[in-house]
Amino acid sequence: MQDTTVLLAFAASFFFIAASPGLCMTLAMSLGIRIGLRRTLWMMAGELVGVGLVAAAAALGVGSLILAAPIAFALFKIAGATYLFWSGWQCWRSPPPTLDATTTIQGHNRGQLALQGFVTAASNPKAWAFNAALLPPFIDPARALAPQLAALLVILLCIEFVCLLAYAQGGRTLARWLARGGHARWLNRISAVLMWAVGIWLLAS
Repeated sequence: MQDTTVLLAFAASFFFIAASPGLCMTLAMSLGIRIGLRRTLWMMAGELVGVGLVAAAAALGVGSLILAAPIAFALFKIAGATYLFWSGWQCWRSPPPTLDATTTIQGHNRGQLALQGFVTAASNPKAWAFNAALLPPFIDPARALAPQLAALLVILLCIEFVCLLAYAQGGRTLARWLARGGHARWLNRISAVLMWAVGIWLLAS
């Protein structure tokens, strides 16, 4: 396993990237606005599975093989973006939610949320390229791969989860501010626009 200095360097490097606005963070904020932090945890679970899969595959060299199949990857991205566009449209057409009744919002069951998070994370080519570039320098080829990769993945997923929580809570705080100001009708619109932005971002990446 790597020494503490290497792990701390990796944690610092990944934190600044994870904390910056990206596809998954924007989606977390959108859902935080729309359905609240507790329900958004299901999206986070799917997203973390996707991120862990991408990171592990990229570190093992599978990422380069996947990026070498642009047609298949493009179809995967289109499917993910289409789902986000559809979710945004459903959100736009829905009546303004009440902040204490998020569990009954139509179109956001646990499975759909987890799938949304997984597809968004796994279909992002920039995430594949980034992990393929970032992880190998922190792995010592003279040592066993499994424990090193496991340690890096634990750090990566913990940081990713904390950042997702922060963005989702930020979205929820914005939702409460809008509701107090009598602008509840904007909750769905902001959430829908953010989902559409993630879909466009995904297609353009």
